[in-house]
Amino acid sequence: MKKTLVSALTTALVVGAASTTFAAANPFSDVPADHWAYDAVSQLAADGVIEGYGDTTFRGQQNITRYEMAQMIAKAMARTDVSASDKALIDKLAAEFSDELGNLGVRVSNLERNADMVKWNGQARYRYWSQRYEKEKGSKDKKNKDQLTFRFEPTAEVNANWHVKARIDASADPSEDGSATMAVKRVWAQGDYRNFQVKLGKLPLASTETAGMLFDDQFSGAQVTFGNKLKATLEAGRWDLKNANAQSALNSAAKATDDTANYQGIMLNGTAGKLYGGAAYRHFSSAAFTRINDDASSDDANLWSVGAGYKFDHNWDLSGAYAKNTEADTDATAHNIQLNYKGAQKANKGSWGAYTAYRYMGQNVAFAPLYEMFLTDSGMNNVKGWEVGAEYIPFTNVMSKIQYFNGKKLDSDRDAEGLFGQVNFFF
Repeated sequence: MKKTLVSALTTALVVGAASTTFAAANPFSDVPADHWAYDAVSQLAADGVIEGYGDTTFRGQQNITRYEMAQMIAKAMARTDVSASDKALIDKLAAEFSDELGNLGVRVSNLERNADMVKWNGQARYRYWSQRYEKEKGSKDKKNKDQLTFRFEPTAEVNANWHVKARIDASADPSEDGSATMAVKRVWAQGDYRNFQVKLGKLPLASTETAGMLFDDQFSGAQVTFGNKLKATLEAGRWDLKNANAQSALNSAAKATDDTANYQGIMLNGTAGKLYGGAAYRHFSSAAFTRINDDASSDDANLWSVGAGYKFDHNWDLSGAYAKNTEADTDATAHNIQLNYKGAQKANKGSWGAYTAYRYMGQNVAFAPLYEMFLTDSGMNNVKGWEVGAEYIPFTNVMSKIQYFNGKKLDSDRDAEGLFGQVNFFF
């Protein structure tokens, strides 16, 4: 969502050419999707410092370039009627994009550029799951779970191209005093160049081509991404199998045999006008897979996946995805189709979004999905059915969401029902 907001601002501020044409012609690299500058510019837009605020939805939009970002910052620097907090954001942005500002004739001192070498973002959140499973006709098992999480996401600048990033989570069950855990979930070095990016360390494992239907986790290894409108990503390393859904056959097999797997993957993602999509192949190798494969001698998992979507306008977006594990015989496919309306932007008080979706989540391919209803620690897995949800920003940097799922278990065809709620406080 924040990338689309900044893209909309670019369209309003860059005079004389469409933003897509300009981005293709200028010599500067894209600003990475997870760069803190998107949130900063979104906040300035919400505060009225930068004009042109419009579309607050995001589905598969392109990053903007550092040169385009500098143009927006230059206009913000010319404003004198800004608050102290907005002035601090502008100064941080000016320091980050000083080279590009220099090309525009806007001077930034070396002292400003070297400020804030380490930046901190984070959130505090509360999540709640309530689930009902039909054990026998007319009788349902009930399971309720809630969780508190405090997350830090530091970024440290090494030089103009390289940064070190991390994610640190502290989680607890609110009803248990001794349940708190703290872990460094991710830490990696990232090099950003023109149409090329490399990551090394413990870094995100995300199935972007299927909008997170298969993975939202981390692996230890390396990732290389190259391309502009069509991006190719190569990954290799090791994945902790115990991060699969806690109720899945793979998680149980990992605890009994081998708890990590060798991993290699290749992904393609791109956009063409209002259409976006991607495809991927991922290979895993571990003794644990002999417990879930049709061929008990096979210790592999071969995951093929494809996804696509179409953005009708700034409000409506339709997407779908399909995936299959060719080594597993049962629960080996996953697919979903989702219709989105609008979208909540955390810097924009009062913004909201809603969606409806059909999910088919085979546990032997959707190992660690992004969808909150099916997260690793939720307990919900191996189901099919309909899901609806909504999100709302009651206050700046505070997001609330609610989701409801109604369907069937794939292995028993018995009823499965779930309710999920979450409140996030971003800082």
